[in-house]
Amino acid sequence: MILATDLDGTFLGGDPDNRQRLYQLIDAHPDIQLIFVTGRGLEVVVPLLSDPAIPRPDYIICDVGATLVDGHTLQPVYPLQSEIEATWPGEQVVAARMAEFPGIDRQTVPQQRRCSYFCDAGAVTEEVREAVKALGCDLLYSADMYLDCLPAGVNKGSTLRRLIEHLAVSEDEVLVAGDTLNDLSMYEQGFKGVCVGESETALLDATADRAKVLHARLSGCGGILEAFGHFGFLGPQGVSSELPELSIKGKADLVMVYHRLPYEEAMEEGKLVRRPHTSPNGILPTLMSFFSGEQRGSWVAWSIHDPRQGRVFEVHTKVDDERYPNLVAARVALTKEEVDVFYKRFSKEAFWPTLHTFWERAIFREEDWAVFLKVNRLFAERTASEAAEGAVVWLHDYNLWMVPAFLRPLRPDLTIAFFHHTYFPSADVFNVLPWRRQIIGSLLQCDYIGFHIPRQSENFVDVVRGVAPVEVLETQGCAPRFLTYGCAVGLDNMTRTMAVHGRHIGLGAHPVGLDVGRVASVIDEPECQAQMQELREQLKGLRVVLSVERLDYTKGILAKLLAFEALLDAHPELIGKVSLLTICVPAAREMTIYETLLAQIEQAVGRINGRFSRVGWSPVQFFYRAFPFRDLIAYYLMADVMWITPLRDGLNLVAKEYVATQGLCEGRGVLVLSEFAGAAAELHGALLTNPHDPHDMRDTLYLGLTLGRAEREARVREMFGVVQHNDIKRWGDEFLQAVKDSRREGEAFLNKG
Repeated sequence: MILATDLDGTFLGGDPDNRQRLYQLIDAHPDIQLIFVTGRGLEVVVPLLSDPAIPRPDYIICDVGATLVDGHTLQPVYPLQSEIEATWPGEQVVAARMAEFPGIDRQTVPQQRRCSYFCDAGAVTEEVREAVKALGCDLLYSADMYLDCLPAGVNKGSTLRRLIEHLAVSEDEVLVAGDTLNDLSMYEQGFKGVCVGESETALLDATADRAKVLHARLSGCGGILEAFGHFGFLGPQGVSSELPELSIKGKADLVMVYHRLPYEEAMEEGKLVRRPHTSPNGILPTLMSFFSGEQRGSWVAWSIHDPRQGRVFEVHTKVDDERYPNLVAARVALTKEEVDVFYKRFSKEAFWPTLHTFWERAIFREEDWAVFLKVNRLFAERTASEAAEGAVVWLHDYNLWMVPAFLRPLRPDLTIAFFHHTYFPSADVFNVLPWRRQIIGSLLQCDYIGFHIPRQSENFVDVVRGVAPVEVLETQGCAPRFLTYGCAVGLDNMTRTMAVHGRHIGLGAHPVGLDVGRVASVIDEPECQAQMQELREQLKGLRVVLSVERLDYTKGILAKLLAFEALLDAHPELIGKVSLLTICVPAAREMTIYETLLAQIEQAVGRINGRFSRVGWSPVQFFYRAFPFRDLIAYYLMADVMWITPLRDGLNLVAKEYVATQGLCEGRGVLVLSEFAGAAAELHGALLTNPHDPHDMRDTLYLGLTLGRAEREARVREMFGVVQHNDIKRWGDEFLQAVKDSRREGEAFLNKG
């Protein structure tokens, strides 16, 4: 069958449950072809195609019948479109003639092969009608305010009739649906039709004597479902027999969806063993802490599965019976190749550089995107089967961008929250992505989306504006927690809630915090104290500048080395007195994209040391290896200046680790921080520098080395107050509370609507 439906008030209208029911039915039934028939222009319809909750139409008839395109390619349907084009005298000709008549105002909406106006009924005089006829056009007036000049013989019904004949489909297999007089021409073609509940009285009157037209009781999609049953389109058992059976719901009230399992997996003597993470980041223990009480939960993550090894894949495993008795790990089985493509190659070669504004480095492969979609679909299906009725699902980071698109149709009852751990760029950068509409359409299925800082959240809103109409419902000031005009990523106001396609979406800034207690416990360890004593002896008489980062072009390591070289050139009195200790953590072995960068860094280190080294002193000490957290704490304590200068960074927890270490020990260390790191908007007291300006890098580092004791102590106290208060626990608690508040506001928004 073919469903040809108007949009506003019809296919986009009605009770949310009935909308979901109809949409699921269309997605699940391969024999239903969907045609959008609307008075809107194509530009206005396109944003709907980015919404994965709305079925993709096979064809789109828009501009009141003047435009006909394929719903998948958005290309004109020939020869039908050219036949319509041949009868249109041209926009400028029509507009010039209509401008002669008073009381007729041109609509400022996208339109093709038609000219649309606002006017009262009295303005549609016989002279106007004759003028339109003389142009070789038809005049359509509806709803006592809309006037359309259309190509002769063209309207919604005539174009639909041409398409049905072009497709060689029997008219008995067509159902048309509408709600205003603008849709009347579809019913005049002799198709079976439904005027959905709450239709315009004029349409009901005009179709009252048509035996093939049902006047439905329910509005919108509910009325269409009524018509399916009334006309027997889906067989004698009706609509209910055709609806797909939903998966059995799970028991988890909170589902954590993360790319890492809450434990490590390793092969030992041919057996798979599981053990706690040897070096967990602060986020993992915090996310797990939500399951330490009575909270029933599931942790969805991937695990490599090789069917050739003959082992049965365990979907569900316990995490820690003693500490987390109600937490279950739900593993998504991926092959090693899928992991390599999805995580180590595609995410890092396509998304990572784009997110960090290095789009010229990005590599886009359609075949990799297909793998990415498959993996995200598997995550969504696993999540859907884990979650209890009305559960909260907490998704983490860009690797899982497309999960909401697959999850929302499966489980419309869920509250979907998303936290973006990486930087989110401005629209002109993000829009480079070939799949931006699909990605944004997926994220718009979330009920709440969190970012580190307001700037990243507002960048997201701007990207959405290029994909779909946005109604900002509420804004809030960013001060005093965040810097406004004091750094490159500052912002004065941010969007708190918005509505897109009638859905309420909450937004928030939640910079990830630090486990300050963990830092304190490491400082107290005898091994850490011994290491600090050893470093004191080795670095006696030296001012220490410390740099800690992972090998990545986004971290600005090479620019930092050049700035340090410029510092020694400008201030020769520092030679022999200041050393830069650079700890560079290697990337995963499979990531070969950093090999050239490493060679450039090593060459710069060699050149600087060759120029300035003295007996017993080297200006740069370069460590290319991972350091245990205990060792890093010792280095943090010994550093006079912590120099963190990424070219772009979502947040940067290393900066907070340094501040916590100095604060706990009442230190006087100076943090010189890139103003393009997310932490720059939060850490009041840091010395901010522009990593793209070599002179500013050099001069700010020199300032950090020469600040007076009182100012250094004051800056540490201010920053430590921020880090101590906004710790990792507060981050998690505030995020989940914001999700609950947003869900409550969303329900009120729908009820109000």
